Amino acid sequence: MKFFVDTADIEEIRDLAATGLVDGVTTNPSLVAKSGRDFFEVLKDICAAVPGPVSAEVTATDEGGMIREGEKLARIAKNIAIKVPLTWDGLKACKYFTNHKTMVNVTLCFSAAQAILAAKAGATFVSPFVGRLDDVGQDGMQLIAEICTIYRQYNYFHTEVLVASVRNPMHVVYAAKMGAHVATVPPAVLKQLVQHPLTDKGLATFLADWQKTGQKI
Repeated sequence: MKFFVDTADIEEIRDLAATGLVDGVTTNPSLVAKSGRDFFEVLKDICAAVPGPVSAEVTATDEGGMIREGEKLARIAKNIAIKVPLTWDGLKACKYFTNHKTMVNVTLCFSAAQAILAAKAGATFVSPFVGRLDDVGQDGMQLIAEICTIYRQYNYFHTEVLVASVRNPMHVVYAAKMGAHVATVPPAVLKQLVQHPLTDKGLATFLADWQKTGQKI
């Protein structure tokens, strides 16, 4: 499974990228707005910090507007993935960018039916939002299972399942068990993946026993 980090904080991205655990980055207008910086400058810095895909979202809602904005974003760097919403116009824009060899992340997916359309349109990634489905009383992880099962039936579907709206480490674990290709996670959740009380307890015991020997390495 690939890990994308869901943030526009360039310092945090650089710190996490140094671990070798980050395969890409997803952003959206809300995340970029929190940085308080110029949209294009933020994306340029992020693209330089990670070698993998960096999702940059359009703000237009019509096909022509998405294409115009997407073309501007694509010029920032070769690893930009244009992020479009899962609407009819978004799917048309997706097909356009796919035909022009530009990566596309079709976002705001909430059903398996939508995911089928994204794959048919040639999306590089489809982003089902598991946390938001959980918020309204639906099972977000069940959607991931459905999409992964469907995609496996057709070897001509090359769209990767990018699990989004991840709220906790178990979302990541369940998605990996289902065969999802990517999880995009907030930095805090990525750091939570390493934590376990028995690891901390075991390390404390080892260090205490070593200290008793009076030796040094």
